[in-house]
Amino acid sequence: MATAKSLMRSPFASLSSSFMFKSSPPPLPRRLHRLRVCCSSIQKTLTEIDSSGVIACLRANSAELAFEAACAALEGGISVLEIVMLTPGVFEVLQQLVHIYPTRVLGVGTVLNIEDAERAVTAGAKFFMSPAIVKDIMDDFRYGDVLYIPGVMTPTEILSAYDAGAKIVKIYPVSALGGIHYISAIKKPFPHISMVASQGITIGSVGEYIAKGASSVVLSDAIFDKEAMGQKNFNRIHQLANMAALQCKEAVDRKKNLMLNNL
Repeated sequence: MATAKSLMRSPFASLSSSFMFKSSPPPLPRRLHRLRVCCSSIQKTLTEIDSSGVIACLRANSAELAFEAACAALEGGISVLEIVMLTPGVFEVLQQLVHIYPTRVLGVGTVLNIEDAERAVTAGAKFFMSPAIVKDIMDDFRYGDVLYIPGVMTPTEILSAYDAGAKIVKIYPVSALGGIHYISAIKKPFPHISMVASQGITIGSVGEYIAKGASSVVLSDAIFDKEAMGQKNFNRIHQLANMAALQCKEAVDRKKNLMLNNL
């Protein structure tokens, strides 16, 4: 497993001899069986998302950069991480991370069709996210063992996703919709629906988002700082990840204690 010290030496370079990126994505599996079963793996994923309070969202312009940045964030304390589909070699990077960090909750973001969803599952994803509700994905994975988090904006979309089987929804783009005020307002009629706040969130604001109703927040540039990514400053990414993980966990704990005191 990579260590904070090894970040200086480039973990990708030290592991590249054992793991090679392939030019083609994993083959499509057969269509997943639709069984009405209790999915303990989905519950474990939901529990980790709720308890950590943060999903790190990684975009990179190369597979090597994605791998190294992901290692830095995971070593910094991030337990839930998604790699965006536009990242070159996204499935191959995911496969390597799943092998190295088998206990972490790793997934794929901006999944827009069923083919990519199934490739994500083949690569080892425990969850995947979309910026909107993709009906084919919702239908196929409603009774599967991988968590699907659809993107929603309006009350109608939130309720439609929930009625279609979504266990949790992503409020996107939350900053453009009003940020913390929007989460606070939209949560009131849907206290029973878990929500992840996504887009434009800073580490300094995570506490308010969680206090106002978000189960978790998606942090992208706040962890994978553009300047740090450009300079391959993985120590900086490690520091930001550590800061985000600690602040989100503290916010989750405060929220739980407040709820217990109000019983």
